[in-house]
Amino acid sequence: MKVYILDKFHPAGVELMKQHADVVLWDDPDAVGWHRDADAIMVRMWPLTADDFDKATRLKVVAKQGVGVNTIDLDAARRRGVTVCNTPGVNSEAVAEMAMALTLAVSRRVADFAARIRAGEVVERADALGLELWGRTVGVVGMGNIGTRVARKWRGAFETPLLAYDPFAPRDAWADIPHERVGDLSTLLKRADVVTLHLPLTAQTRHLIGAAELAVMKPQAVLVNVSRGGIVDEDALYEILKAGRLFGAGLDVFEVEPPTLANRLVSLPNVVATPHAAGSTEETQARSSQLVAEQLLDVMAGKEPLSRVA
Repeated sequence: MKVYILDKFHPAGVELMKQHADVVLWDDPDAVGWHRDADAIMVRMWPLTADDFDKATRLKVVAKQGVGVNTIDLDAARRRGVTVCNTPGVNSEAVAEMAMALTLAVSRRVADFAARIRAGEVVERADALGLELWGRTVGVVGMGNIGTRVARKWRGAFETPLLAYDPFAPRDAWADIPHERVGDLSTLLKRADVVTLHLPLTAQTRHLIGAAELAVMKPQAVLVNVSRGGIVDEDALYEILKAGRLFGAGLDVFEVEPPTLANRLVSLPNVVATPHAAGSTEETQARSSQLVAEQLLDVMAGKEPLSRVA
């Protein structure tokens, strides 16, 4: 069995795969020719198009680290009879922690202060006040694995009133979390002091947060996105932040990744940017890498993977 690992993976999954297959790693020059003889591939962010699936005539399985599969043409995979599996839930705690970290970093100006001190600036504290979050209203958009963890953290640590928006969840969902469920996004945006996004990128959610949605948010609100770039209209967000009509934003994901200075958002002092690193903890990467390898091996052995998406 020939397995290509096209992105950098934690050694846990790589070593397991090497015990069972002929493995070509991401830094091997031969990796670019994976279409020729790959029986299976392991990916993280590597995009897979319909053309890729047409070329890879031996391919039987794609094992994806993480929950997001918007980089993979699932319809093309199905047409070619290729199994695609992912690893939902493995990084939920790490991503939830990053959502909290970004919110606090924005509200207490952590990154801004650090940058100004490193630049040799004497910061006048009275002119750079932060926001306390105790008791402020937090709006959670998307109450799945990660969203519910974030909601519990805010409630437990800061006694925040919670607004929850998720049109796909059952009526009695999250009964153990004190919250108010809202029926439309606009209501949440108007009332929340913190808006934290936890939903997939789909045709329906692309630019879900655009100019009109940003305009109804509180002037001192904080927006946090640890889900997927594209859910937020970055041009609209830049304009509203530059104009000072939001307190700030914490962004782990962008429409073009990794983020660089070409993205105007990262130049703003009220933006805290991280490079899609919410799930990047030692613990998460080890667990997720191993689960990718285990599912790939299950499929090749004729078994059903733990999490099949195509």
